[in-house]
Amino acid sequence: MDRIVGKVWLFGDNIDTDQILPGYAMTEDVSDLHKFAMAGSVVPDFSREVEKGDIIVGGKNFGCGSSREQAPVALKNAGVALVIAKSFAGIFRKNAINIGLPVIAADLSGKITQGEMISVSLENGEIEFNSGAVERFHISENALETIKAGGLINRVRHELMKETS
Repeated sequence: MDRIVGKVWLFGDNIDTDQILPGYAMTEDVSDLHKFAMAGSVVPDFSREVEKGDIIVGGKNFGCGSSREQAPVALKNAGVALVIAKSFAGIFRKNAINIGLPVIAADLSGKITQGEMISVSLENGEIEFNSGAVERFHISENALETIKAGGLINRVRHELMKETS
């Protein structure tokens, strides 16, 4: 898997699924969810300003709240390439990995600025900053393989095809 290079969008602690994808958007078709990404947050124009490959950096407990599976889908479909946070709500983390949206736990508070470009290697467990400084993180082999496959369904399909060959 290549490096992820993107512009940083900073968010704070306890970004819940209502901020990531407001409840009123739940009636929308899944193909339109990207239009509502982060609409309940302090950056309501996020979905119009985010660019493909951008990276969200949050604080602790990112994705708390409901088990809304559509929340990580909205982020991925909006072009978000990666979410980095000090910690994640377990169900959000699992939902993100299961759809192939990389999420990594790393505390970047005070180490990064809004709009900064960073480079991330999931395989090497490294975040490289503009200054050249490097922050290390760990991602499990299971999560990495699921993300590389593009999500859990794709991974299972691929593994089943290998078994039948």
